[in-house]
Amino acid sequence: MQQEFKNIDTKFKPLKKFGQNYLKDKNILRNITEKMDIQPDDFIVEIGPGTGALTEFLFEKCKNLFAVEIDTRVIADLQSNFPNVKVIQHDFIKFDLETITKPGNKKLRVVGNIPYNITSPILFKLIASRALVSDAIMMMQLEVAQRILSKPNSKEYGILAVFINAYATPELCFKVSPNVFYPKPKVFSAVMQFKFLDEVPIQNDKIFLQLVKTAFSKRRKTLKNCFADTPFESLDLKLCGIDPVQRAETLSVEDFIALANISHKTFESGTQ
Repeated sequence: MQQEFKNIDTKFKPLKKFGQNYLKDKNILRNITEKMDIQPDDFIVEIGPGTGALTEFLFEKCKNLFAVEIDTRVIADLQSNFPNVKVIQHDFIKFDLETITKPGNKKLRVVGNIPYNITSPILFKLIASRALVSDAIMMMQLEVAQRILSKPNSKEYGILAVFINAYATPELCFKVSPNVFYPKPKVFSAVMQFKFLDEVPIQNDKIFLQLVKTAFSKRRKTLKNCFADTPFESLDLKLCGIDPVQRAETLSVEDFIALANISHKTFESGTQ
């Protein structure tokens, strides 16, 4: 039987500065939990538990649950309602995940109804921490989810799609109406799952990200023009079978990886 918890939603008004939109629909909360398929020895990190709506479902299935919350107002109630959960008052973006991992433990699994204004920074942090994190399930703006899932030669395809798909396998779990949140956002949402790849063929993460950002810096320009007066100006695109007059949106994720790896070798040899 599901344990009853005192209602703390009414005590704390959602704060715009934290991008808080409380998820109220228990069916959706249940679906997120079921999608995680939590195992007894899982170590789960919830980003921004807020008033504990999702925590209540995770709490029943997970004995190793960490809740990272920036809002100091809710900490005491979370600790009281979920005594077996390690509640950590911290900004997740700045939180060191290594502090909650131990040698021999499984990789962390991450879940959360995250603030939409910091979706990209959270994803980038998780990618940087992929040695510690196996997968993540997160609520985000539907438009952002569609950008992540977009393919080359589409207007949505860009930096986010290339970067995420280079390091993870993204999946759209289901769409969510704005009517199930308080306050109600102006956009539709989506629950996305990201399974981070154990191995990626990228030789230098920093060069890869810099190259992708540079390529999309002038979306309507050719790659040759985008790379002009940058560290990638002398890059021989034809080595990867890419025409210099192509635009970034026509390249696949594999194309960008190949270009980044050639750049890495060029920079290392000092022949740029």
